[in-house]
Amino acid sequence: MFENIESVLSERCGLVKDRPIIAGISGGPDSMCLLKILRDNGYRVIVAHFNHKLRSDADADANAVEQAASRMNFASVVESGDVREYARTEKLSIEEAARNMRYRFLMEQARRFKAQAVAVGHTADDQVETVLMHFVRGAGLAGLKGMSHRTVIPMFDKEIPIVRPLLDFWREETVVYCAAHGLRPRHDLSNDSLDFFRNRVRNLLIPALESYNPRFKDVVWRTSHSLSGDHEILMNVLDDAWKTSIVHQTAEFVSFDSSSFTKHPLGLQRHLVRRAMDLIHPQGVDVNFATLERATNFINDPKRRPRIDLIGGLRLLREGVLIYLLTDESALSIERWPQMPDDSNTIPLKLPGSVILSGGWQLSCERWNMASLAMEQARSNDDPFQVWLDANATSDALELRARHAGDRFEPLGMGGHEMKISDFFINAKLPQRARDRWPLLCMGDKVVWVPGHRPAHSFRLTDSTRQALYFSMSRG
Repeated sequence: MFENIESVLSERCGLVKDRPIIAGISGGPDSMCLLKILRDNGYRVIVAHFNHKLRSDADADANAVEQAASRMNFASVVESGDVREYARTEKLSIEEAARNMRYRFLMEQARRFKAQAVAVGHTADDQVETVLMHFVRGAGLAGLKGMSHRTVIPMFDKEIPIVRPLLDFWREETVVYCAAHGLRPRHDLSNDSLDFFRNRVRNLLIPALESYNPRFKDVVWRTSHSLSGDHEILMNVLDDAWKTSIVHQTAEFVSFDSSSFTKHPLGLQRHLVRRAMDLIHPQGVDVNFATLERATNFINDPKRRPRIDLIGGLRLLREGVLIYLLTDESALSIERWPQMPDDSNTIPLKLPGSVILSGGWQLSCERWNMASLAMEQARSNDDPFQVWLDANATSDALELRARHAGDRFEPLGMGGHEMKISDFFINAKLPQRARDRWPLLCMGDKVVWVPGHRPAHSFRLTDSTRQALYFSMSRG
């Protein structure tokens, strides 16, 4: 029993003996077994116990943990919290609230004592129960593989790992170990209550399934091991797909290149979305298959509306080939588009000359006396931020300005037909947040050119053009 525990501690859990470990000790047989094993293998341990105050004997459990730590010459930290009140205010189940408060406490101690990890006493029984809970609720490979010997849970800490040295050992083995070593674990009566989901899985579902296969728990445990290996392969594939699909990521948003994203198989797309959601919401959101399906359907269909709400305040936003996953659009940078400076609504132009815009953009303009060369350049140009216009159709009263209410525009290629500039922006799929301060080249009330899109029909080059004006907008 526990013959290979030393290699599990060092290799699977990645623990070293010259740095402290926070051991989350409840006082039950699993955690007491863990504590004795860490001591016998020479690890530096600080015992941490969180009193949930949910049972009448909770204080006695806390005292028993302190005494056990003292007998083993370990320092101990005990804290308590009002789990029921926290569950009520955060609209969580008692189970989830207790888990959140316990892990936050453990991570606080790990940061306080500069610990290498937080060790907990999860066993193979806990693994089976966890896999079944995920299955009943609905889960993919990440859920069905269960827990790992060493993992980081970002909602609690982005660096400090949680380690589970007893994950390959059964609860019965920890009970026998405690008896053999004179340990006196506490019995948590709440483990018998059917009010909690895990307890119903443990005390009702598993015994029922064992009536079909007496070795059912072994089957689930082996399956989780197999799926864990498959999950590792998938994570390697996902890392490669992430590199080719992600344009930018911050704590506030992740942007995908939809042309690269949609080349991946649908299952991989769902994993990409899930990873992005976990990055933006490290505290966790309850993401189900239907949410991921809505997200991938949106990304794969460019004709859908430009944004959809997903879950937990997360939304998807489409801007050209970019797909943003975010909570707040104000977090997005606007510098990749030309914008009028915040302190100016109108900038008069001098020919030739240049003007500075926001975000490092600038507009340059010059006169071309060779109309034939201008016509040749205009026909071969594929940069929508360059344009050649008929100088005779314009005046010196050119200006760069933001749009005005009621502005109209006659886009080139529409035979002089006018439309509202607001409608043109919509048709051109110009991102809404960029529209109000998008720079327009104007002559009085007439829009001469919408940079990045089209010039006006009336100002186009023609066979009778004798002199051209050249405008170029670029970002330095």
